[in-house]
Amino acid sequence: MAVRLQMKLGYAADAARLPGSPDAILSFEPTIGSVVRSKGSLYLVATARTNGPRVGEATRMVAEAIRDAYYYDESAGIVVCLEKAIRAANKKILHQRDRLGGDKSDEANGPLGVGLAVVRGNELYVVTVGPAEAFLVRQARLSTLPDSNRARGLPSNDLEPSVWRGEINVGDSLVIASENLVARLGVDALKDALLTLHPQSAMEQLQAHFVAAGGTGSDAAIAIEATEVSATTRQRRLVPVQAREPLAGVPDRSPIPLADSFSGAANSIQETAGRATAAAGGAVGRGFGRVLDRLPRRRPGQRTVTPASSRVETQRRAAIAVLAFVVLALVLVSAISVVSFFKSTPGGDLQSITAAQRAFQAAQGDLAQVNGPGVDLVKNDRSRAQQLLDDAWTQLAAAEKAGISSAVTAPLRAQAKAGLDELYRMLAVNSTQAFSFAKATPPVNLSSLVLGPDGAPYVLDQANKSVDRINLKTGQAVVVAHAGELVRGVRVDVPLFVSVGGPDLLILDAKNVLWRWRPADATGRGTIVRVIVRNSSSWGNDIRGIGTFVRNANQGLYNLYVVDPSQRNIIVYTPALDGSFPASSTGRLANPQDVSAVNSMVIDGDIYVTQNGTLNRFINGAAQGWKAGDPGDEILRSAPQYTLLTTGTDRDTGLIYGYDQPNQRVVAIDKDTGNIVEQYHLAGADSSWSDLRGIAIVPGTNGGPASLYWIDKNRLVSSTLVAVPEAGASPSVAPSSSPSASPIVKPKPTKKPTPTKKP
Repeated sequence: MAVRLQMKLGYAADAARLPGSPDAILSFEPTIGSVVRSKGSLYLVATARTNGPRVGEATRMVAEAIRDAYYYDESAGIVVCLEKAIRAANKKILHQRDRLGGDKSDEANGPLGVGLAVVRGNELYVVTVGPAEAFLVRQARLSTLPDSNRARGLPSNDLEPSVWRGEINVGDSLVIASENLVARLGVDALKDALLTLHPQSAMEQLQAHFVAAGGTGSDAAIAIEATEVSATTRQRRLVPVQAREPLAGVPDRSPIPLADSFSGAANSIQETAGRATAAAGGAVGRGFGRVLDRLPRRRPGQRTVTPASSRVETQRRAAIAVLAFVVLALVLVSAISVVSFFKSTPGGDLQSITAAQRAFQAAQGDLAQVNGPGVDLVKNDRSRAQQLLDDAWTQLAAAEKAGISSAVTAPLRAQAKAGLDELYRMLAVNSTQAFSFAKATPPVNLSSLVLGPDGAPYVLDQANKSVDRINLKTGQAVVVAHAGELVRGVRVDVPLFVSVGGPDLLILDAKNVLWRWRPADATGRGTIVRVIVRNSSSWGNDIRGIGTFVRNANQGLYNLYVVDPSQRNIIVYTPALDGSFPASSTGRLANPQDVSAVNSMVIDGDIYVTQNGTLNRFINGAAQGWKAGDPGDEILRSAPQYTLLTTGTDRDTGLIYGYDQPNQRVVAIDKDTGNIVEQYHLAGADSSWSDLRGIAIVPGTNGGPASLYWIDKNRLVSSTLVAVPEAGASPSVAPSSSPSASPIVKPKPTKKPTPTKKP
C-alpha cells in the first residue's frame, strides 16, 4: 500500500507572540473526505511591514478571505483556485484600504504579505506574496520556495501571484514565516530548529529567540512536518473446515505389531521409577530436618534501647574531634609558612637582579647593533634589523618582569619601537581641526562622511536627522536635507546613508526612499528631488549601505549598489536617461553570501567591503584570490580589524585606505598587489582616532602627499600624510648607555622577625 502522510503542525500561541505584532496565522484541515481529496489542507500566514490595530485587522481579513474563496471555488484545480483567491483578497483590501489606514502613495508594492501552503496527499503547493517567505527542509538541506522572485505585496493594482508545485515526502518540513522574523534570526536558525525539534517546540523556540534578539513588529511563523501513518489491514476470519482424509483425527498407530504395547509398558516403568525416586528423596530430607531440629540452639539476645542523651553525647564528641583536627592542620600550615619566611634568604632576589641586568644589557647590545656610529641596519639589512629589534623588545619585557622599573626601560623601549615602526613603514602624522560642532545647539552626533560632487565635506548628523555641508573656506555648515522636509508633497524621512554619484549627493532615508541633492553654487544651495527605484520598499530595514559607480560621466549617469542582507547579495540597479532606476535589480555577487556584517563599501569598478574586520575585493562579482597584506608588526600590535574604507583613485591604480579600529591606525594598501605600502598613526598623545566614524581621502597633486579627512562625534579633522618626528623615539639615535652599563635594581626588602618581648 502507498504511504499515507500525516502533518504535524506548530506555531506560537497568541499569548507568546509580541503584543504589537500585526500578523495573522491560519490553519484549516478539513474533516470531510471529499474536501480533503479535492482541496487538501491549508496553512497560511498574513504579514505586514507596519504595525497598528488596523493593520492587524487587515491581515486577519486577508487570511479569512483567502480561505473562504479557496474552499468555495470548485471551478478549477488547486493552482487556479489559489491565484483567484489571492486576487479576491487583494481586491477586497484595495476597496477597504481607506478604512484600514492604507497608504495610496505606494500601490505598486503594498505593505501586506501572504505566505500559504496547500497539502493534498503528497502534493505540495506554495505561494508567497510580499514580505513573507517559505522554506522547505529536505534531508537536512534548506530550499527557498518559490524559487522565483516573490510577487508584490497587497494591496497592488497588478498583482501576479505565482504558485509553486512539488511533492512532500516523509520527513520533509515546511516553514512559512514573515520576512522580518527571518531577517532577524537568519535561515540557519530555522533549519536547526526544524531538524532537532517537533514543529510546535521549534516555533516556540524561534519566537523566544526573536524576542530575546530585540525583534519588534511582524513575527508570525507556522511549520508542518510530514510523517508516516502506518497502514492497517484486516486479517481473514478463521472458519472450521472438514478434513479430506477419512482417518484424520484418529490416534496414530505404529504399523509394527505389538510395538505400541511395548512402548506403553516402557513409559509406565519410567513413570513408576520417577515416583519412587521422588518419594525416597522426600524421606531423606524429612529425616535430615528432624535431626537439625533436635540440635541445641542459642536463644536470641534481648533488644536494648540507647537513650537520647547518649546519642547526643556521642555526636558532640565526634564534632569536637573533627574541629580539633581542622585546627591542628591550620596550625601546621601556619608554622610551615612562618618557618619558610624566616629561613628565606636574599639569594632568590639576587638571582632575579642578575637576570634583569642580563636582559637589559642584551637589549642595549641589540639596539647598538641596529643603530651605531655609521650603522643603520633598518635601511641596509632589514632581516637582521628585524631579528635584533624583536629580541630587544623581548629582552626589555623580561627585564621589566624581573624587577627593572619601566621608567628605566622607557628610553630603550622608545628606541626599539621607533626602529620597528620604521621597519614596518609606520609613520607618525599630525592632525588639524578643520571644523567643529562642539558649540552647536542642539548638539550633533556625526556618523558618516563623504566628499561631495563639489569637493566639500558632507556629514550625516544622527542627532538632528540631517545632512550638512561644511564650507572649509568660510567655516560654516549648511543643512542640505533633513527629516520632515516636504519635497513635492512627499516628506523626507530620517537620513540613514549618504553617497556620491557623479554630480549628485544621494541620500537614503528610513523608508528606503532615495533622494538626489544637486548643488547649485558654492554656498551650499541646491535642489533635492526624489529618485524612483523599483521595489525599493521591499528592501526592508536591514540595509547595510549604498554606493555608486559612474556609468556615463558626460550624462551624469551612475549605477546604484545596495547591500541587502535579506537577499544575501549586493544588488545593483542600472539608470534610465532621467537618472531614475526603473529596471529590476540584479545580484552583483556571483555567489550569494551573508552580508549582514558589512560596515563599509568602496566601488571603483571593483567592489571593496569590510566585514567582520576583514577586507575583501570582488572583481566581476567574484573573489579573485586578492588578499590584503599582513603588516607584520604583531610584536607591537594585534592583527588589523578594518571597519572603514576610502580611496581617491580609479580601478587597479593607487591605494585604498583602511581604518584599523583596535590599533587606531590607517593602513595604505596597494590595489593591484594587496601589499602594505604605509601605515599611519597620530603623533604624540593625540587620541583623535579613538572615536573615528568616517574617513575620506584627497590624493596629492604632482606627486605630493595625500590629505586624510575624518570625523568623530562633533568634529571634522584633517591630516597631511607626511611623517613627523616623535620626541624620544628616533631610531637613528644610538642607545644612551653603553652595553656594559647596568641599571640599578633594588632588591625587594626581606621582612625581619619582630623580637619577642620578655615577660
